[in-house]
This record gives sequence, C-alpha cells and structure tokens, in this order.
Amino acid sequence: MTHADDSTTAPPAGAPAKAPAKDPRELPDVSGLVVGVLGGTGDQGRGLAYRLGRAGQQVIIGSRSAERARSAAEELGAGVEGADNAECARRSDVVIVAVPWDGHAGILESLRAELAGKLVVDCVNPLGFDKQGAYALTPDEGSAAQQAAALLPDSRVTAAFHHLSAVLLQDPEVEQIDTDVMVLGEVRADTDIVQALAARIPGMRGVFAGRLRNAHQVESLVANLISVNRRYKAHAGLRLTDV
Repeated sequence: MTHADDSTTAPPAGAPAKAPAKDPRELPDVSGLVVGVLGGTGDQGRGLAYRLGRAGQQVIIGSRSAERARSAAEELGAGVEGADNAECARRSDVVIVAVPWDGHAGILESLRAELAGKLVVDCVNPLGFDKQGAYALTPDEGSAAQQAAALLPDSRVTAAFHHLSAVLLQDPEVEQIDTDVMVLGEVRADTDIVQALAARIPGMRGVFAGRLRNAHQVESLVANLISVNRRYKAHAGLRLTDV
C-alpha cells in the first residue's frame, strides 16, 4: 500500500532529475556592485553609505545639490563619492532610496529614466507625528515600496533597511550593527542581492520577508521602534529567531 506521504516513487523514465532546492543562505558576491544612496546627505542615507563604504563597497551618495553631496561624502570618508541625484542613479548598479517621505514620489518620478533597469531598494517609512508620538501612514498604493514600484515600472523594486538606527550607523566607534534586515521583493535574485549587501555590514543579516504587498507592516513597525527607543533611551533593532 502506498501512502500520500511516501516519497519513494521513481520519476518516469527519461524525465529530467529535479534540481535540489536552493539553500536560502547562499547569497551572491556583491562586492563589485556600485551602490547609490538617494538622500545620502540625510541621517539614514549617510549612515548606510558610511557602513557600506567602510565594508569595502563602492558607494555614491546623491543629493539635489552635487556640491552638498560631495561635501557629505568627504566628511564620511571610506571611499564614498558624492554627486547629484541623476548622476548617482546613472552610475550605480543598486540604488537605495533614503529620502524623506514627503519628497518620495517627486524624486522618484524625476529620476524614472535614470533608474530604468536598476535594482532599487526602498527604505522609506511613511510616518506621521503628533503629541502621542509616531504613527504609520498608509499611502494610496499601500506602502512606500509599492509607490516606488508604480512610479518606476522599468526598475526592479525591493524594500529593505527600514529598522536601522541612524545614530548607530553613523557612530565610528560602533564596530557591529547587531540587527536583522527584512528584505521584500518580487524576484528572488533581486532580494538575494539586497540580503548580500546587508550581510556586508558586520553584525547585520538580510532575511527574505515576503513580496512587496507585505511592505506596509514592515515600514509601519518603525513607529513601534521609535516608541521603544523613547521609553528605554535605546537604539533598538530587530532579530528574527529560529532562522
């Protein structure tokens, strides 16, 4: 008698052997990629540029003002370069979007041509603030990442790097950033690249966390982390267990 959970049935004669499942911990070598950071003169963008540059990645930070970007890059060191947003997008293989939420749509729309064919990593958190603290906003598209995907139809949009402390990222005395990075996207090869970039930063680990339709709750969780940090005077991140 054969049971439904038996796995001993041989494949039909002449059928190709099934390829073994890919190990999700096997990630590509991304050391040769150029990473651009739009919003690289802001706290989050500067911190990511500094950490990736310090890890040996070639990094270009972008700003509306090329002069401001070059000045910020000089301050960061670690081989980081500065350019205006359009040049940053053109010269980069992977572009991290770390701009303020209120300028998100406008900046991406203006760079649609330069970002065509690029791997775009959106780390923007749509948040509002009032007397009770931070709270999540819900964009019409569902999330900042989904808005980016709608505005950039010729780009490969992913989402990651939402839950990092800009203070820790920019502190040269901090050797490791002890946190996981939740990575979302539609194509495994793209999310693998982003996970591998996260792993270039000592202490960090990139973990696949679903498709872009799940980005809203990941972006929103930052409001909770802000509350944690205010109460405990901390720079909290995330760790996922049993992965």
